[in-house]
Amino acid sequence: MKNTREVIHTDNVCMREDGKAVVIIDQSLLPGRTEYLELETPEEMYDAIYKLRVRGAPAIGIFAAYCMAVLAAREGEQDDRKADESDGAGGFFAAMKRYGAYLKSSRPTAVNLTWAVDRTINAARTADTGIERMIAAIKEEALKIHSEDMSMCQTISEYGLTLIKEGDGILTHCNAGPLATSRYGTALGPILLGTERGMSFKVFADETRPLLQGARLTAYELQKAGVDVTLICDDMAATVMKNGWVQACFVGCDRVAANGDTANKIGTLGVAILARYYGIPFYVLGPTSTVDLGCPSGNDIPIELRAPEEIKEKFYKEPMAPEGVRCYNPAFDVTDNSLITAIITEKGICRPPFDESLKVAVAEGQTK
Repeated sequence: MKNTREVIHTDNVCMREDGKAVVIIDQSLLPGRTEYLELETPEEMYDAIYKLRVRGAPAIGIFAAYCMAVLAAREGEQDDRKADESDGAGGFFAAMKRYGAYLKSSRPTAVNLTWAVDRTINAARTADTGIERMIAAIKEEALKIHSEDMSMCQTISEYGLTLIKEGDGILTHCNAGPLATSRYGTALGPILLGTERGMSFKVFADETRPLLQGARLTAYELQKAGVDVTLICDDMAATVMKNGWVQACFVGCDRVAANGDTANKIGTLGVAILARYYGIPFYVLGPTSTVDLGCPSGNDIPIELRAPEEIKEKFYKEPMAPEGVRCYNPAFDVTDNSLITAIITEKGICRPPFDESLKVAVAEGQTK
């Protein structure tokens, strides 16, 4: 893994020009430092996902696709395998499946990771026999996934912008802006797009404990874009809602079950409950790639548990909890579909009953 501070990239995730490394902004260092990492090995790629150097469901999907392309090129350079031998191609494909399984094990909740890996593997499967053709197919699919995400973020932002008006107060949790996706982002997309068009909003960004994605990333992105943003602790959301300062809640998603239950960063469920109590619309924004029709409900979504040190020690000069105390640190929670006003996708605004509207949105995406 090589630091490349001197190189400025236009994307938070991209493939190096020679196709032998994936380049990312190290999100774990923001906003204090902006550093780019060049990742070449499976272990570096796994760690980048697990250690949140790259994060946000769509961004993880883009990253995973590029990782598969880089690993395919690396695997194809092995001297002991001839590109024109069918058994060699079979060995190459088996190696790509192993790489894919390894990357998918880094974080279980976000469905985009599995979705992107499987897309590249399927592209290799449908390519003509021959390693060179498989490598080309995987790279082409990775580039397509990135291009599609940029287009989807634009469309999601357009749909989301129809749900808010000039001067609205908007509360958001965690980070679902350009860093977590591409281009405008999902939950932040309508805000950024509206700001570009001269509209003004008052945004309240939850800090998002324990990893502070709202404080470190959302506040950073919105401030850079000239948006009126106020950072609040997670437990202040109820007060700003009670004060009448919030007219809508926008959040992203890491997985949407077939019935509309939605997994997002821990704390999202609490925001949704508060919004329902105060009569505030609660919107979930994400591409149809995050919709998992094979997952019946939120009860079937695997929830990642992370190290207790993130609660007790991270961001502190000294530990802020008694030594040896037990910690429960789920990375995500599930918001019941009954608390969600609408789910905004690139195929339109899905409203209850979600088991019907989501199925239609996903089907439209598959037929395009």
